[in-house]
Amino acid sequence: MSLAGATRAQSPAAHLREARGTFNRVLAGRSLGVEDSRMAEFRHRSRIEVSADELFDWHTRPGVLERLIPPWMSVKVLEREDGIRAGGRVALRVGRTPFALRWVLEHRDLFERRQFCDVQIAGPFAQWSHTHRFTPDRDGAVLEDLIDYQLPLGVIGRVLIGRRVRRSLRRAFRFRHARLRNDLRRHARFAEHGPLRVAISGVSGLVGRSLAAFLTSGGHRVDRLVRRRPPTEGREIYWNPATGEIDAAALEGVDAVVHLAGENVASGRWSAARKAAIRSSRVDGTGLLCKALASLSAKPRVLVAASAVGYYGERGDEWLDERSTPGTGFLPETCQAWEAATRPASDAGIRVAHLRIGVVLSPSGGALQKLLTPFRLGLGGVLGSGRQFMSWISLDDLVGAIHHALFRKTVHGPVNAVAPSPVTNAEFTKTLGRVLGRPTILPAPAAAVRVVFGEMGRTLLLEGARVRPSALLADGFEFLHPNLDVALRAELGLFPA
Repeated sequence: MSLAGATRAQSPAAHLREARGTFNRVLAGRSLGVEDSRMAEFRHRSRIEVSADELFDWHTRPGVLERLIPPWMSVKVLEREDGIRAGGRVALRVGRTPFALRWVLEHRDLFERRQFCDVQIAGPFAQWSHTHRFTPDRDGAVLEDLIDYQLPLGVIGRVLIGRRVRRSLRRAFRFRHARLRNDLRRHARFAEHGPLRVAISGVSGLVGRSLAAFLTSGGHRVDRLVRRRPPTEGREIYWNPATGEIDAAALEGVDAVVHLAGENVASGRWSAARKAAIRSSRVDGTGLLCKALASLSAKPRVLVAASAVGYYGERGDEWLDERSTPGTGFLPETCQAWEAATRPASDAGIRVAHLRIGVVLSPSGGALQKLLTPFRLGLGGVLGSGRQFMSWISLDDLVGAIHHALFRKTVHGPVNAVAPSPVTNAEFTKTLGRVLGRPTILPAPAAAVRVVFGEMGRTLLLEGARVRPSALLADGFEFLHPNLDVALRAELGLFPA
């Protein structure tokens, strides 16, 4: 039968299927010899100072995916099953509601300690295959990420978003490899001490999420203190500071505790009720936890308890360290009571470190996240006089400081968790604008800040303290991001060319 005859013999349904297929091939660029249908390829290689076996093993641990997701990306791990074994799957949420997409990847092509591959089952790409390779090298190992992908809508997709996707991949994988290298170095420093069992309160917050992922990716066990009763025994420990309840028995045998829980001080104006809730969440919650720790037969070796540089109050351009006296007012008085509430733990022989945390920089939460939109729109500017000091720390360095405090017996008492180079608000504004490539010409007068935010705005935005991390520096802690420009570029993935 001739081709014409074959075509005439087709049923109407077959004609419809053929037409649909032709239309889909045109959209995907696969008809009429269009070469835009070819899979795009992205490759990123780095030399890592550990063996290929160690590098592979790190990728198999819980928390690794969370550590490798760049903080500026709206990606959340929803589900995972069977690790990286062939057939194992991970489900991600990409984007923010109501426009979020579900991205499902399946692990394939596993070659023990040398390679595995993630293949898209469902998600935003027409096709996606990400191969992770770990190759032994004379000085350690070579990590190679090879991605073959095809954008949706074929030629149209390539024209509209092709360059943007490639830039995004370059930015993301430069960040991923840098964070991986830094995490492995930090874990290696204390590897001889063995894995710890660490209980963390406030684990759903910005710092707690990042710390839990960092510790589990390093082989440590994390038990989460949660305010709902866990359905079964596992790695969640019930406590409720509001009712004074805590499952002390579940804390038996923990090696260390990191206490981060507390109401957000910047979530709204400070009414009398709001101030009472802020103080109670810190003082009462800390007291409840520390009394429980003191009652244990097998007590933890260390408690790393959050405090804040608000301890020092408004101090102008005076240099402050851990020996400086406290300030006056609501925040300094709250911080003093907060730290004093750990007394039952220290009296029971537990080493206690009070981390006086500065402004934490991360695009995934906190002050920087709130500032990014107005600054990107060119609406950023100094607050008030701009002369108030801001003592800050990158999220990665804060996680590193907590990790350091867990292992170093010499770290106890007050510890300023800030970078060694505090800046004025005017300097911060200028630096963030430069990193983002945006003007910063719209100031917010002090009077306007006071009217809009009240006491909270005056204390948090118009006052400041120039704090030095003397204890951390004296104990040999190494900052990844000692100055503001480096910190912002690392956290935002805006590396210089």
